[in-house]
Amino acid sequence: MKKSQDIALEEKWEHLLDKLRQLVGKKPADLNAVLFLIGVQELGKGIRNFSKEQKQDLMHIAVCKLLSSLGIYEFEGLDEQGWPHWKLVKKLPHVDLLEQESLLKSLAIDYFEELDSI
Repeated sequence: MKKSQDIALEEKWEHLLDKLRQLVGKKPADLNAVLFLIGVQELGKGIRNFSKEQKQDLMHIAVCKLLSSLGIYEFEGLDEQGWPHWKLVKKLPHVDLLEQESLLKSLAIDYFEELDSI
């Protein structure tokens, strides 16, 4: 990404974090917190107490949901407890950690724009 694109992404990201603060009462600390919120949204069972393992699962659900917009994951269905499952259908692109974070931030912004949550 070019420098101006980085700045634009960070401005949109900060805008998203501010809007999420208004919605949930607390500004998400980082990308992982936003992924957690997306996972909770996709699970569709509302906010409740989740175990550490469930929180990791929720972030995985979020990553799969976001990457599904690029055709990398495909939704398979819900398990007996109502948790969504995804199938890897396309090889993940090889990118460094900064590019990966930028991609997920951009996809998260798109996700919330599509929900009309921001």
